[in-house]
Amino acid sequence: MNENINKTVKFRDLGRMDYQEAWDFQEEIFGETVALKIKNRNLPASEQLPTPNYLFFVEHPHVYTLGKSGKPENLLLDESGLEKHHASYYKINRGGDITYHGPGQLVGYPILDLDNFFTDIHKYLRLLEEAIILTLADYGVPAGRIDGLTGVWLDHENQINPRKICAMGVKSSRWVTMHGFAFNLNVDLGYFGHIIPCGIDDKAVTSLHLELGRRVDEAEVKEKVKIHLRDLFGMELI
Repeated sequence: MNENINKTVKFRDLGRMDYQEAWDFQEEIFGETVALKIKNRNLPASEQLPTPNYLFFVEHPHVYTLGKSGKPENLLLDESGLEKHHASYYKINRGGDITYHGPGQLVGYPILDLDNFFTDIHKYLRLLEEAIILTLADYGVPAGRIDGLTGVWLDHENQINPRKICAMGVKSSRWVTMHGFAFNLNVDLGYFGHIIPCGIDDKAVTSLHLELGRRVDEAEVKEKVKIHLRDLFGMELI
């Protein structure tokens, strides 16, 4: 077994943080991890340093982000509209189209070196989804996947009223990940009315508090998501 395999993951809840600040923070750690991997490649195994892994939870003020494959016209607000709704807008380097982040939403940013776990980006996305699906099951809310669409959906089988409760968008370079998932807990869904979420115009968005008919204890949900991620990835959270 490679002695440089590192399954410890440093967890930190960043609280509420401006999107740009969180993006810069991610980019710095992501860049350092990729640089270490490149450096290790030119060293004998005995001198290589294990790459670190991180899991950050954060909540953002109102913001719309457009992924690399997204269409700017999926944002239905102009500059004055954004100002009116106290929202910002960023074009970013993750996959996926447009999404919204805001208060009452749990955003997870795993910065993992998948060489420490498995080198399969599809498996990585499916395990992120599975952690949310298992968390929803803890609340008695059946959820799953819809073929061809990322994220976690309710009414995913009959699809009479399919609605997304968690969006996904990741970036990976040299098997190091950044960006992640956005899980709606106590979200004002009115903000989704100003975009075509993920470029999908025939399906709705929902939030856990609406599905349960009560406000959700966000700290409790975070703990459940953390435990499911730990168990699915075989992480040692510190």
